[in-house]
Amino acid sequence: MNISRSEAKFKMAIFWWLVAAVIGVTVMAFLVWIGIWALVAFAAGAGTGIVAGFFLIANFCRTNEEMAASAKALREGEAARKPYLDANAAKVIVPSKKPGSGTVKVAPTVPKSAPKAAVAPKPAPKPATAPAAAPAPVAEAGKRPAALKAPRKGGADDLTRIKGVGAKLEKLCNDLGFYHYDQIANWTPEEVAWVDENLEGFKGRVSRDEWVAQAKVLAAGGETEFSKKTD
Repeated sequence: MNISRSEAKFKMAIFWWLVAAVIGVTVMAFLVWIGIWALVAFAAGAGTGIVAGFFLIANFCRTNEEMAASAKALREGEAARKPYLDANAAKVIVPSKKPGSGTVKVAPTVPKSAPKAAVAPKPAPKPATAPAAAPAPVAEAGKRPAALKAPRKGGADDLTRIKGVGAKLEKLCNDLGFYHYDQIANWTPEEVAWVDENLEGFKGRVSRDEWVAQAKVLAAGGETEFSKKTD
């Protein structure tokens, strides 16, 4: 808003300060409404009103003389910059040449790549050798004892009463057909060697724990030190 008379500037300034006050109060009321602390809302509203007042006065409360003075200062600034702008526009930028661009390239006297050496012929493949003969089967150690398809009518003996026989080893013996003490008691050394070799995961247990000697006592109805503890 341009003011033709300087004496009216004061009245116009009061008007814009009132507008700024309304803006500040509105901001403060909004902050209080959304729950901001009252003192903080007051400070924010006052600050907003002051900034708005100065902005409105600076932009909408100037006389014609002030507007003319501002336009004159702008023109003078442009006139002061014009010689520099014209000098920059008159400059001609000559692109620089790349190094060596003016020289004439000479064909090389040395070939780019030397001739490839002759490749030696590949050696003839060796005659295929005959496959090695399979090793002869190893004879089974010992002799398999007589086995039963199932325990006798009275039921299988408790083989865990023999020292060195657990539940897993008892099942393995049953799977091989050994259910009773008298079967184990009658094993010969060859049969012991066979059983020792075929107890998967427990090889050598028959000889190491002397199953035959223990089985003879148990088959006769006697007790061993180990069977007494298990009973």
